[in-house]
Amino acid sequence: MNQKIGIVGLGLIGASLAKAIKQNTECTVYGLDIDGETMKSALADHSIDGELNDFGQLDLLIVALFPKVTVEFILEHIDQMKPGSIIMDICGVKKSVVSQVAQVCKSHHVEFIGGHPMAGRERWGYQNASADLFSGSSMILTPIFTDSWALDLVQQLCNEIGFGRIVFTDPESHDKMIGYTSQLAHILSSAYIKNPLCMNYKGYTGGSFQDLTRVAKLNPVMWSELFLLNRQNLLDDLDILISSLQEYRHAIAENDSQRLTQLLADGSRIKEELNK
Repeated sequence: MNQKIGIVGLGLIGASLAKAIKQNTECTVYGLDIDGETMKSALADHSIDGELNDFGQLDLLIVALFPKVTVEFILEHIDQMKPGSIIMDICGVKKSVVSQVAQVCKSHHVEFIGGHPMAGRERWGYQNASADLFSGSSMILTPIFTDSWALDLVQQLCNEIGFGRIVFTDPESHDKMIGYTSQLAHILSSAYIKNPLCMNYKGYTGGSFQDLTRVAKLNPVMWSELFLLNRQNLLDDLDILISSLQEYRHAIAENDSQRLTQLLADGSRIKEELNK
């Protein structure tokens, strides 16, 4: 693949995409970030070929910003994109973004694809980016009004930079599943670590504490925005979780060994089925 690609936002995900594209394709990569030091580092590291200042030359624009800023950026710059080019956002929620920009892009003869790379770290920023971040990971795509040639091009790019699976879905289904598989897990981890006993965990865990608290270290501004943009799905998931926890609490409070054993057996069985 040999395309001109622009990446806006050179944080962990955006910069990792830039590095992966540079390392694995013949594409020319232009970058843009509001932080001057980040731009200097990206140019010095050859993570990008140059600063993005001409949107009209791009074949593909990847917007790696927070959701609300992503929408604002696309609407502000859509007039500068050439007809037949592609815009792809990579926000962690899809419905709120896609619903505001997909039709606008189509009216400007620009293809739009919503994307969400299922990869990350408990650290963020350009300094933590790496070309192998997406190796074997899933990329979720939520195309709306998108021509097949544009989907083929984005899918080819994803394959070339190391994604192991491409998942196609609609924005609503994406948000419903991500609320459960990602957002709820981050809330649970953040809440779990607030027990005062956490300060004395060393020597008292074989790994379960680390597993449960890994994603408690997060970017609170970004995740708050994601949670609130997907609040109804997340509220539904929280209600189910709280109800389940109450079942365990009741069984323990009532010293109900039979009920507690059954609850634990049910959870173990479900996990076993998932692992098959």
